[in-house]
Amino acid sequence: MHTHAAIPSEIEAKPLPHAATDTIRGLCSLWTPRANSAANAPLVQRVLAARGVLTGEAADAFLNPKMTMLHDPARMPGLDRAAARLLAAARTGEKIVIYGDYDVDGISASAILFHALRAIEPQANVHTYVPHRLEEGYGLNTDSLHELIKQGAQLIVSVDCGITAVAPAAAVKAAGADLIITDHHNLPVGDNCTLPDAYALVHPRLPGSAYPFGDLCGAGVAFKLAWRVMTLASAPPGTTTATKLPDHLRETLLELLGLTSLGVIADVVPLVDENRVIARWGLSRIKYSKLEGLRALVEASDLAGENVKAEDVGFKLGPRLNACGRMGHAREAVELLTTATGPRAIAIAEQLSRQNDQRRATERAIFQQACDLAEAAGMTRDDRRAIVLAHEDWHPGVVGIVCSRLVEKYHRPAILMREHDGICHGSGRSIDGYSLHAGLHACCHHLTKFGGHDMAAGLTLSREALDAFAADFTAHANAAITVSDMIAKHRYDTTASIDEISVASVAQLEKLAPFGRDNPGIRLRVQNAKVTTRPQLLGSTGKHLAFAVSTRGAAMRCVAWNWGDRVMQIPQGATLDLLATPKISTWNGRTNVELEVIDVAGV
Repeated sequence: MHTHAAIPSEIEAKPLPHAATDTIRGLCSLWTPRANSAANAPLVQRVLAARGVLTGEAADAFLNPKMTMLHDPARMPGLDRAAARLLAAARTGEKIVIYGDYDVDGISASAILFHALRAIEPQANVHTYVPHRLEEGYGLNTDSLHELIKQGAQLIVSVDCGITAVAPAAAVKAAGADLIITDHHNLPVGDNCTLPDAYALVHPRLPGSAYPFGDLCGAGVAFKLAWRVMTLASAPPGTTTATKLPDHLRETLLELLGLTSLGVIADVVPLVDENRVIARWGLSRIKYSKLEGLRALVEASDLAGENVKAEDVGFKLGPRLNACGRMGHAREAVELLTTATGPRAIAIAEQLSRQNDQRRATERAIFQQACDLAEAAGMTRDDRRAIVLAHEDWHPGVVGIVCSRLVEKYHRPAILMREHDGICHGSGRSIDGYSLHAGLHACCHHLTKFGGHDMAAGLTLSREALDAFAADFTAHANAAITVSDMIAKHRYDTTASIDEISVASVAQLEKLAPFGRDNPGIRLRVQNAKVTTRPQLLGSTGKHLAFAVSTRGAAMRCVAWNWGDRVMQIPQGATLDLLATPKISTWNGRTNVELEVIDVAGV
């Protein structure tokens, strides 16, 4: 479901900045075409051309991504050394601990390596560890590492974290254990650009890397490592790779694509190149997964028997896995995707659903309070282009989600923290075009800890430093963000008429899925659409609208989610331009296309 972000009144009441002549002002946003395309080409060709897919060969590759398009894992820096060490440890019975992050990406990455090693060596002494979000925080925790080594860990493998963990890596080395770090987050920069001294560093963007794609998620890096360990384990004597995996390992690797797709979608990495291949093939595997825990999660999410789509991961599966770490401890989510079977898998999946309900209620309360505080403090004005807030009652496991909702509503970076015992700890989210990581780095003298990437990050600082940090971060954001950056913007693929938006053409467009970052959902501009019916309120509380429009004698039903309060702004008989996403709808055995309205212009 699309949630329409409101534009702050301070922006809406002022003249718009100069825009190109083909930019349209809607009720909620500015619309700009992605590119010019041939008006007479079929709809799907126009959409592909708008996204830079201009040749038949490129279109075929985009619409039909193949597994052969995945890059050779051995090209990733540090990966061969890590794979050899992992395989040796699995075969000799060394105690291996997979140390993962507590979000969907880290949980999936942990499960990927666990299942890969057990498939290679069923008796491998492999365990998983996930830190407590509140008690240990993000990344490698030195005290936790010491405890794992004390319990016999000889090889520790981080997934989805660790690339800035210089001190923890030194502690592991001093204790006599080996540490392999696999990560995808931003590398250390500036004065603090030292990399950890680990047995192996596996990261697609290490200095000097020849790996052709740098935007893998943590689960994607773990999948590449799992793949390489399998080819190494299957290599003929005297060689270091296998051209073909044994059937059981091949089937395991394909199974792991489903887990990898969870990380790809939930971590919002660009859905292009091999991320697109992983997502397309991995999502198709989830419905038929042999992992009992994943099947139980699908069942608890009311997706049994369904073809799982990217939006299902984003709105159902992912939030349930995340809720465990946000509201409690993520180890149960890791257990669900690794060892849980039968009644235990069902029980964990049901518990995750309950925790997700609790998370949603907590999120709603914090969001409303944060909106009130931000507006009262002037943080939603044009001259304050960042929101930085802390509160003693906020749940630190939920503030990151609330940040995303604040960004959606106010179109500026947002940082929310819980204040406890003189320490502020929390998360931030950003808008396109502003690097949150760069903003935190510019203010790092106020921080005791931070990490993340351009769009999301975590941070810790003392209460005494909060005001100075907020001022400096806001000044950095003010210098980098313009007023026009804080107006919602949509790029549409092409202009289309209702008569060409058919079930067949929309089915073709849906082959562009999965949709996400750098491959957004289809956006069409429908010009001069006449509203032929009086808009009707939908939903038990009247939150949504439904109405019909027509162009050139062809009619179509439109649904506008969360537009119930705009019912008087779309009168019957009005002629509008629509910005909408076409969707195939099946009801009572009838299949039709309807338009999900994003914005309207001309009212």
